[in-house]
Amino acid sequence: MYELADQTWRTQPHAMSSALISVAAGRIAEHARSHRLASVRIIFHGGEPLLAGAGPLVDAARKIRAAVDARVAVDFWVQTNGTLLDVPALDALGRAGIRVGVSIDGDRVTHDRNRRHPGGRGSHEAVVRALRELARRPSIYSGLLCVVDLGADPVGTYEALLEFEPPAIDFLLPHGNWSTRPPGRPGTAAAPYADWLISVFERWYRAASRETAVRLFDEIIHLLLGGKSATESVGLTPSSLVVIEADGSIELSDTLKSAYQGAAATGLHIASDPFDAALTLPQVMAMQLGASALSAECSACPVHRICGAGLYAHRYRAGSGFLNRSVYCEDLYALITHIAARLAADLGPRLAS
Repeated sequence: MYELADQTWRTQPHAMSSALISVAAGRIAEHARSHRLASVRIIFHGGEPLLAGAGPLVDAARKIRAAVDARVAVDFWVQTNGTLLDVPALDALGRAGIRVGVSIDGDRVTHDRNRRHPGGRGSHEAVVRALRELARRPSIYSGLLCVVDLGADPVGTYEALLEFEPPAIDFLLPHGNWSTRPPGRPGTAAAPYADWLISVFERWYRAASRETAVRLFDEIIHLLLGGKSATESVGLTPSSLVVIEADGSIELSDTLKSAYQGAAATGLHIASDPFDAALTLPQVMAMQLGASALSAECSACPVHRICGAGLYAHRYRAGSGFLNRSVYCEDLYALITHIAARLAADLGPRLAS
């Protein structure tokens, strides 16, 4: 069985020709049929996928649904910065059954420091306006994505996001690696990102009732309880994602582009290659090996099954490639062991019984 059979595709329909979208739809249908899949997931992203409005996304969803066997469930998601997410766009996406995730980096000060319009004006006001409308449409509201900013108050950031009633929040570590260090990540045993995330975890975990899902925390807890990860960020679950670029090129996860130019390239194209062709590529096979793909240092770590060496892109070091521990190693270890200790304190006796 191919590990890429349960597949997610990321694509950029706003920049693709109608003919190329039809080719992509055919390839997705071919893959689903070949592997007898019960469901597939398509994520529209960019750049900004709403640059040309909701029309191209709706058209792409219609073509893919028409191409794929009616017995296959097809889920569509769009990840947007929210600045173009107005009422007509939300109505169109809702009618098409496309779920919406919005990227927002906390309160106004933090968000506007990181996400600005070309003229320098912050985008927080526009995103808030979009989120107020999206919250009125819970059936298509998938959640919020927030990049951790060490300069922001962690609990304040979390509570600012809660104001928009998200069904889920995904906290992401800034991209970086051993050759290009992420912001605020010194070459020491310090774990500033763990400290930030632990503050959020304690606020989230100790709430009187579950306010929202936090994907990173839920995944770590699930892994600690013996489950498998459904995310690239932690765990040893093989990668099951490919990207269809605007020109039809088939690439690997776009996070790899943070390592070096060309890191995500495969040399494949939807006009000439099925998705299965990616399975034989060395870089894809490396991401399918689970624990066997870890460095000796990671394999010896007591939490390697939970951590999984973190996001693949964060392991890169010029000269040695990806066979390294994560540049966030200390942070991941501190966060995982903190959550494990909290679970042991609360669930240990119950689990032992």
